[in-house]
Amino acid sequence: MRNIRKKKDIGIYGFVAKEYDRNSRKSRLPEMQSYANEVEYYVGKGANVLEVAPGPGYLSIELAKRGFHVTAVDISPDFVEIAKRNASEAAVSVNFLEGNVSNLPFQDCQFDFVVCSAAFKNFKDPVKALCEIHRVLKQKGKALIIDMNHEATNEDINEEVSNMKGFDRLFVKFSFKTFLKKGAYTKEEFAEFIKQSPFKNYHIRNEGISLYVYLDK
Repeated sequence: MRNIRKKKDIGIYGFVAKEYDRNSRKSRLPEMQSYANEVEYYVGKGANVLEVAPGPGYLSIELAKRGFHVTAVDISPDFVEIAKRNASEAAVSVNFLEGNVSNLPFQDCQFDFVVCSAAFKNFKDPVKALCEIHRVLKQKGKALIIDMNHEATNEDINEEVSNMKGFDRLFVKFSFKTFLKKGAYTKEEFAEFIKQSPFKNYHIRNEGISLYVYLDK
């Protein structure tokens, strides 16, 4: 993964995107609700929220259900179409757009909150991504990046998949222990990226296999 992203941002397309949506929707719902709780803690209903790299759109849809005005940008046109369909089925309004985190298609100071989950390790230029997130945030706006911790232990991973069953558990466990962990960043690497960005105030905490990176504009 690290070698691939040196050349381009990593996206999920075609059949793989469809299979990801079909196989992960049910298992990821509790996780999305937890992430939505994090957003809801910092901003109230009616806030303008941007999700970067939403994939099938589960988190964006959950946020829309809670009364947020949600926009989401993904590099994959296939995921954009899947997410639009999922939002329609959920009877919520989310503005899903195709775009790249390194050049977000928005004016400055447009969003109250920006969230990115499980995708930051896919970006070719993490510092540029942080700069763009900072640019589109309103003054006093906040951002949250949630991604796998490169230093997650085997015990952390085993606990993460403990509620899964059968092939899903084996596949997810294998993914975490191999290419996902190899592509993930450490807490120290995140701190170094942030130092090269306009963000001055931040906090990083460990939770299970993940790092939660909180950023204040």
